[in-house]
Amino acid sequence: MEGIAQAKSKGVYTGRKPSIDPAEVRRLQTEEKLGATAIAERLGIGRASVYRVLAGNDQS
Repeated sequence: MEGIAQAKSKGVYTGRKPSIDPAEVRRLQTEEKLGATAIAERLGIGRASVYRVLAGNDQS
């Protein structure tokens, strides 16, 4: 745990990059009027991920 903390403080241990662009999910919903299933298929993500982003809990 100490090593991970040190690496994070140096910016070396950053974790996985987000695979979902919350702005794109919201844009597809508002501008293109797509539903969650269509957004998920277009972006190659799960519907639950779309709902999570739209609910404002975009931790991915």
